[in-house]
Amino acid sequence: MMNILVLIKQVPASNKVEVDPVTGVLKRNGAASKMNPYDLFTIETALQLREAVGGEVSVMTMGPPQAEKIMREAYSLGVDRGYILSDRAFAGADVLATAYTLAQGIEKAGGFDLILCGKQTTDGDTAQVGPEVAERLGLPSIAGVTSVEPQEGGIVVEMDMGESIQKARLSFPCLVCVDKDVNQPRLPSYRLREATRTREITIWSLADLPDRDKTHYGLDGSATQVQKIFPPTDNRERMNLTGSPDDMAKALAGKLRDLKFVR
Repeated sequence: MMNILVLIKQVPASNKVEVDPVTGVLKRNGAASKMNPYDLFTIETALQLREAVGGEVSVMTMGPPQAEKIMREAYSLGVDRGYILSDRAFAGADVLATAYTLAQGIEKAGGFDLILCGKQTTDGDTAQVGPEVAERLGLPSIAGVTSVEPQEGGIVVEMDMGESIQKARLSFPCLVCVDKDVNQPRLPSYRLREATRTREITIWSLADLPDRDKTHYGLDGSATQVQKIFPPTDNRERMNLTGSPDDMAKALAGKLRDLKFVR
């Protein structure tokens, strides 16, 4: 039996999202959203482990009340229980404050053998929240995981290290960040969606967490803050060369020297 928690996130469904000019954070209210694509691989990993050894799979997210949408989607995939951490005090959190909030929620829920995270989210792309949650909870963690196998008292994982594949064993409790090569996610089930339509989703605010100090959350608890978000400008310079091969080669060499790419 294994008690598994999957950390998931609701992300914008489009790259056309407004940014608050004062805080520098995304305006999520009212924007079309979806489950972070990497979380589908993570949920599938958890479900396969449950099928292999038994137990329960829960999901947790930090976000606005409309995050219920991805909780219902998780239920339609086969997840047993869902938690949403939602409070205005959590808004504008950077990686550090987000990880702290999730760690507080995990402590409140308690009793997980394995915590699973996706490689990264498509809105932030930092790939740091999972490891920072593990650090907050004092748990061993591994990222870049492409294979997870249950073992008595722990798991055996394979990690893609770029030029090699490494294998490691972790004892429970632990946290693992999985990559998209770990499996093929299943499709949502209409039968499960209907069966879980009224299933309870636990929603906790700041007042429900072990640490209720507002300065540890959201913008107040963030060590970093976005100063400005803007699309990159197209500053490519084009040069057309004409003439004989020798003339063009000399002109190109001169331009490279002018740009200090060569001496």
